Amino acid sequence: MHPELIQHINHSLDCQLPETDSMEKLKSLLTNHINELINHQFELLIQHLYRIDVSEEKIKTLLANNNGENAAGIIATLIIERQLQKINTRRHTKRRDDIPDDEQW
Repeated sequence: MHPELIQHINHSLDCQLPETDSMEKLKSLLTNHINELINHQFELLIQHLYRIDVSEEKIKTLLANNNGENAAGIIATLIIERQLQKINTRRHTKRRDDIPDDEQW
């Protein structure tokens, strides 16, 4: 499990999800948090999704194609995927920064 992932999610959603050792538990905790936002602070959820850069089109498509499934679970999965992409991009960029200037392209 990526403790860095939980830190990014907590920071991006301004929440305090506890550290967990399984992706399934993280998704469950995040799904519960997303459900709370859907029911009580929908505009805030939209702002978070925009800031995290979760694709609006992807959300709409998945919700339409999975009619009857828990929308919060779908959104939680997309948030986790996007945060993992960002972490991997930062790691890759950091590795490039470690290359001496004269050896970079």
